[in-house]
Amino acid sequence: MTTLGLIGLGRIGAFHAETLTNLPDVSGLVITDERLDVVKEAAAKYGATPADSVEELLSSGVDGVVVAAATPAHAELTLAAVDRGLPTFCEKPIAASAAESARVAEVIARSGVPVQVGYQRRFDTAFAAVKRAVEDGSLGALHTVRSTTMDPAPPPMDYIKGSGGIFRDCAVHDFDVLCWITGQNAVEVYATGSVQGDPLFTEYGDVDTAAIVVRFDGGALGVVSAARYNGRGYDCRLEAHGFDDTVVAGWDQGAPVRNGDPRFSSPNDFPTGPPHHFFMDRFTEAFRTELSGFVDVVRGGPNRGATVADAVEVAWIAEAATESLRRGVPVSLESVRKETQK
Repeated sequence: MTTLGLIGLGRIGAFHAETLTNLPDVSGLVITDERLDVVKEAAAKYGATPADSVEELLSSGVDGVVVAAATPAHAELTLAAVDRGLPTFCEKPIAASAAESARVAEVIARSGVPVQVGYQRRFDTAFAAVKRAVEDGSLGALHTVRSTTMDPAPPPMDYIKGSGGIFRDCAVHDFDVLCWITGQNAVEVYATGSVQGDPLFTEYGDVDTAAIVVRFDGGALGVVSAARYNGRGYDCRLEAHGFDDTVVAGWDQGAPVRNGDPRFSSPNDFPTGPPHHFFMDRFTEAFRTELSGFVDVVRGGPNRGATVADAVEVAWIAEAATESLRRGVPVSLESVRKETQK
């Protein structure tokens, strides 16, 4: 059996606490957060062991660590766990910037400690089926992959202020899926966006709606739609288009869309709903499978999820998208890498 440590008890951390508690191969859970009152409440709720600090958690004899704290703390906490030789699961991103992500990746590579990064869509059954279809060649040459992420409402603006922007916080999931599905390397990014909701997005240098085109070295194009306002529900879909066939994920009965064709608009027609409310209900099973996979990593098994190298590549794409939005022109990944080396 395995004992894990969980650092961070915010929205995703609390969700992970419940998931980890119910995994049959997890025999114990040690939790901590800056808010000790929250730690106490969560410990009572999930039957976990409270720790008053990160240091106390890391010294408690845990077999592995899950980092689910706020984004600015990811790098420091992950490296602290790696320094103890503890296999680590870090929620995306591994650091606040691409350059920092690359530096963290170098340290982790030298350590030899396994680190898995939290991109749960890879563990969704429908997304995995799309991946298999691309790999088995049934689609023919892959020319376009479309990925959609639209939240029903924005997170709190205090979170937006420090999130790094829609490309680093939200669309990174789409970027990871594009790289994973295509199996190709991104070479150029064009991004545009707008603010039609809370004016604080503009004040924080962010947008609430974005569209991104990613060009890959194998010829495939990735098309991403990301938005903070989608009142019908949480919309997360994937389409892979090849010369011979097309396959999709996310077109289930909970897809938050309304059919505009009057011939197919009765309550008994697709989709029947109710629409997905948020990413946690849409990907409940994917998160569970992802964290089960991490338990296997802790026990010495292979990492079937996103690697640190995968996360660094995604970070560079997000960096290029941010720069493209600022300049209004396509931006190559090579140029953003060179810029950080000056």
